[in-house]
Amino acid sequence: MTKINAVIIGASGYTGVELLRLLLTHPNVEIKALVAESNAGKEITELYPNFYAANLPRLQKLEDISFNEIDVVFCCLPHATSQKIIKTLPQNLRIIDLSADFRLADIALYEKWYGKHLAPELQSQAAYGLPEIYRDKIKDARIIACPGCYPTSVLLPLIPLMKQGLIEDDDIIIDSKSGVTGAGRKLAENFLFNEANEGVSAYGLKGHRHSAEMVENLGVNVTFVPHLIPMNRGIISTIYVEPEKGFAEMREALIAQYKDENFVHILPEGVAPATHYVRGTNHCFINIFEGQTEDSAIIVSVIDNLCKGSSGQAVQNMNLAFGLDEKTALEQTALFP
Repeated sequence: MTKINAVIIGASGYTGVELLRLLLTHPNVEIKALVAESNAGKEITELYPNFYAANLPRLQKLEDISFNEIDVVFCCLPHATSQKIIKTLPQNLRIIDLSADFRLADIALYEKWYGKHLAPELQSQAAYGLPEIYRDKIKDARIIACPGCYPTSVLLPLIPLMKQGLIEDDDIIIDSKSGVTGAGRKLAENFLFNEANEGVSAYGLKGHRHSAEMVENLGVNVTFVPHLIPMNRGIISTIYVEPEKGFAEMREALIAQYKDENFVHILPEGVAPATHYVRGTNHCFINIFEGQTEDSAIIVSVIDNLCKGSSGQAVQNMNLAFGLDEKTALEQTALFP
């Protein structure tokens, strides 16, 4: 069996480490190099002792990597940094980008939220990496831009309902809550244990960058408010919508959309999704409930922000790009309790 030779750039952050956890179980992938500029020269086990049983390459600087025999590069870097690096990589490589740099097709929209786009000439090579919706575009794209974690939890239930005209498009309210790993591994006061534990806080009240992905993919404006909750992993999005037709039609549409999908599941009627149902997995659990008034409905969607919201979706996209079974290395059941 021919192996897919992979490099992870930004291997010492949470998304890089989650990729390692998944790719170590992938029968078709060989991890050839790990790039971590600030930790170059170290063994990954010096940072993450949980990898002692794995035989992984030493962390290196990007300039020391040869891409001659590499097939795919996972880029786990902050926005803007990804663009600088990806534009220097050989054209024959498939790129799985976990940053925001190529998620938005509209360059002006990107620059409104993130600043100057440093590689606009590459945007035409990119596909938005939400496999259940854009599978055909992802297969042939050189750059696959993995969606943000919040948008993944929101777009999976909303896109089918919007496409079929089953909900009003002018009053969508999204209340999302994420674990602390969504902020990355940087040292910041508001992410310290004493600051984040035993409390919930809203942020991005004047507008969160991830709302741009929602607007571009839905074609309408939304009210989106994210919250930080004191847990490591997970996102729960509670979405308030006004049905254009009946509640039953909405539920049937979601069931029909995802009945053959491996990772998106509509739960039985009355069962409310919870984050511990998907912890450590690439699954998204969704359900829809009648609202407290006749003209309202409530959608609840849960994912693991590090897996389906990031690294797991990246592996799913790689599988799709290389013609492999999308489930490969992603069949874990949730860690519970």
